[in-house]
Amino acid sequence: MAVQNGKDLLVKVDMTGTGVFETLAGLRATRLALNTETVDVTSLESTGGWRELLAGAGMKTAAISGSGVFRDANTDLRARQIFFDAEMPNFQVIVPDFGVIEGKFQITALDYAGSHNGEATYEVSLASAGALTFLAL
Repeated sequence: MAVQNGKDLLVKVDMTGTGVFETLAGLRATRLALNTETVDVTSLESTGGWRELLAGAGMKTAAISGSGVFRDANTDLRARQIFFDAEMPNFQVIVPDFGVIEGKFQITALDYAGSHNGEATYEVSLASAGALTFLAL
């Protein structure tokens, strides 16, 4: 895989619940983390005392985070609505030359900041709220 431009890693939100996705406005940095818990099944009979894990077990989670400049665009309004209404709409994360991950997420944090001589910024954190799909690019 060739080196990719960071601005091509996009976080998109379903604006209307009908599969119409738009990129969250103003994001400058984005991050996707995929995790799974391990289930340790090591016993006295484990070969050489090495840990054994149970395949296919454990909870899978995904977390999305991003930060950027406040734009007061439709997607900013949608993110605030999702947070205050505790909605869990579909989001997409597009990872260049990798694929698209899509599914329901809950906004767990929405932070706004600004300084006297700078732009207004925001940070958003999302946690997966159901099964995710992956489509390779």
